[in-house]
Amino acid sequence: MTTMRISGISSGLDVDSIVKQLMTAQRVPLDKLNQQKQVLQWQRDNYREINSKLVDFRNNKLMKFNTSVQMNTQSSTVSGDTAALKAEATADANGIEMNIKVLRLAKPATQTSSGATMVNTTLNTRITSSSTLSELNAINTGTSPDSDGNFKITINGNSIKIPATSTISDALTQINKTDAAKVTAKFDEATGKLVISSKEYSTGGKVVLDTTPAASDTFEQLFGSSMTKTDYQTAQVQVNGGSTIDYASNSFKLNGVSLTLLAPTTTSAKVTTTTDSSKAVETIKAFVTAYNDLLSTLTTKNTEERYKDYTPLTDEQKKEMSDSDVENWETKAKSGLLKNDDILKSTISSMRSIITSKLGDLSAAGITTGQYYENGKLYIDEDKLKAALEANPQQVTGIFQGSKGLYSSMSDKVYESIQSLASRAGTSKYSSDVTAAFNSESVMGKSLTDYTKRISDLQDKLDDMETAYYKKFTAMETAMANYSSQSSSLTSMLS
Repeated sequence: MTTMRISGISSGLDVDSIVKQLMTAQRVPLDKLNQQKQVLQWQRDNYREINSKLVDFRNNKLMKFNTSVQMNTQSSTVSGDTAALKAEATADANGIEMNIKVLRLAKPATQTSSGATMVNTTLNTRITSSSTLSELNAINTGTSPDSDGNFKITINGNSIKIPATSTISDALTQINKTDAAKVTAKFDEATGKLVISSKEYSTGGKVVLDTTPAASDTFEQLFGSSMTKTDYQTAQVQVNGGSTIDYASNSFKLNGVSLTLLAPTTTSAKVTTTTDSSKAVETIKAFVTAYNDLLSTLTTKNTEERYKDYTPLTDEQKKEMSDSDVENWETKAKSGLLKNDDILKSTISSMRSIITSKLGDLSAAGITTGQYYENGKLYIDEDKLKAALEANPQQVTGIFQGSKGLYSSMSDKVYESIQSLASRAGTSKYSSDVTAAFNSESVMGKSLTDYTKRISDLQDKLDDMETAYYKKFTAMETAMANYSSQSSSLTSMLS
């Protein structure tokens, strides 16, 4: 409710100015609370910026660097009959040259229909994958949907009902999405044949259709009166003129090279593997750059000067300053909020400790730390690194990769810091977005909620106090007005 306030008409006093001066002293505790809350918000924003860099370093860099392709020092090429296969060297390729003849490809177990009638002579149209089952049914005898308008098929014990209004393409999608059936269904528009293949390339891979008793609403009968079964077969290759080798599928690993068979051939494909350190060098350089950048940011924030005399400005103080003065003041007020912060100190210590634990191996590979005043910055001797990778690639990559490698160890320690920040500041464990929302249930989130409540409660008290002051001055003004009126009346009576 708004209270009517009367200024000093009778008293001649500047009531608003007097009340403002009285309230200035009373507002000091409120200003302090607002300043404390602002410092906490700035500190939390700083934590979010640090967290963003930690999450990015771990999720977008360390995890990527730790994949085998990023540190692979081996490269395979195929010559001769290049249509026979594809080859990709893995990190453990042993460099043995292979002449491979593909005798046959692995094939899954299949069931193939005899073929549907594809042309509607009445309408002069041809069936395609976009045609509905009803359209296919109209030109193929002996089939019809059940009373609910569905066709059905049972594959490997899994019954699937398909509406007659579905297109052939949609029907196949429905079958293929039935994971328990473990099959892939395809339709050949040229022959009208339905081909159902096992997803498993093994003796256990099967395509069993329930065809007893035969029914007119059986889905597969739309595509022909019979189904032909083909059993699974292994792939067969001959390597370097040796005996025939069977493989369960068309993709397998041999001598550290991932091979994918493409077609049977009468001549050999030659697979040659050589050492190529360029990819690994680029990955290690990228790691060193990312590590140095993060370490520099953490160190700067943890040692930044704190200007304790520069507290957050109140609204009244800002009114008396220029925009540039306010900006300069707040720059110093925000400085050093994470100075000697325990989470940052622990993160810096952990990162540097991991490097120190592998410093001997790193140094042998051309990676060293700078002077003591450079706070653990890494340097690379690229020529020495290349030479080490060429001489013993697995030993060098082992420094960085694997469960005990530098990438995994540092990823684990960085995640511990991310968890600590999430608990304290409510930052995200997974997003590097600097605008990501905070968790209000964190330690700082709860503190800020408490500040908000205390500020609101104190503001209500000050509002009541200000109203009380105005009421007193209003009462005084009213009394003085009445006195003045009585005095005027008395004077009038005596004159």
